[in-house]
Amino acid sequence: MEQDNESKPSLGLMALGALRHQVVSITIVMLLLWVILWWMSPYFLTVNNILEITLQASVTAIMAAGVSFVIYAGMIDLSVGSIFAMAAVGGGLAYHWTAKAEFGTGASVLASLAVTIAIGAAAGILNGLGIVVFRIPAFVVTLGMMGIARGIGFIICGGVPIYGLPKAYTEIGQGKLGPIPIPTVITLILFVAFYFVLRNTRFGRFTYAIGSNAEASRLSGIKVNFMIPMIFLICGACAALSSIIEAARLGTMQPAGGNGYELQAIGSVFIGGASISGGEGHIFGTLIGALLVTTIRNGLNIYGVSAFWQLVANGLIIIFAVAADQIRKRR
Repeated sequence: MEQDNESKPSLGLMALGALRHQVVSITIVMLLLWVILWWMSPYFLTVNNILEITLQASVTAIMAAGVSFVIYAGMIDLSVGSIFAMAAVGGGLAYHWTAKAEFGTGASVLASLAVTIAIGAAAGILNGLGIVVFRIPAFVVTLGMMGIARGIGFIICGGVPIYGLPKAYTEIGQGKLGPIPIPTVITLILFVAFYFVLRNTRFGRFTYAIGSNAEASRLSGIKVNFMIPMIFLICGACAALSSIIEAARLGTMQPAGGNGYELQAIGSVFIGGASISGGEGHIFGTLIGALLVTTIRNGLNIYGVSAFWQLVANGLIIIFAVAADQIRKRR
């Protein structure tokens, strides 16, 4: 028995070391890709372009941060792209309603931000409740929410994009702190906070435990039926936050926005070393995965590659990432 107890910490350290090794490995791959693209084009490896990559990656990275919790817990969320659009147009309508009521620009912007996050969080909770109350698989629940959220987004705005956002709102996506874009700063703060939650809190440890074995977690006293809705709440709120960043960058809320973003987010998590079976992954691996996906897209844009081929590239990246995880597990 003493030998068994002594082996548990060593196994935990080995698992943590393996995760760190994956993060280092994917970081090296990304840096090598940067060097290759710089060799092919002197315009790639410039300060402005690297900062532009971090800016472009912020939307995918924030959404992927929320998806990470779901995948670490052994589930999947296909609805984040649709929640992204529904939350955005909901927040846009909230801004115009409060502006017409003459609440003041500052109050209207705050109301819009709050409504956007609330819509995303509510959609996430509904996903979680569908899983724990009706015992519907996460794949099916979120597939249904994908259609529901997309449809509601079109219905509430009549399919018309929402314009007329004030500078106080657009500054979130277009402003800078020194030379660093504000979305990049928000992304870094979010990932540091999530790293702390996943590594130093019971909520984070329970998330990994559910992914490793949900039934064993339930028998050990973890409130799985509470945890799952909260995990999906985080995922939905992150999708809504990413929609705020994009709306602020573009100055408009699009009911068709976020189409295909779930693939980029899920791909970023798997590229970052998460296991498709759950219970494993590193949040900074997700960040590097999002940067890698954006780097590839940025490089393809520089060389004028068709957007259709970029979709092919995204799909191949996901397949290769999951295949690498399966090969690693067999070894």
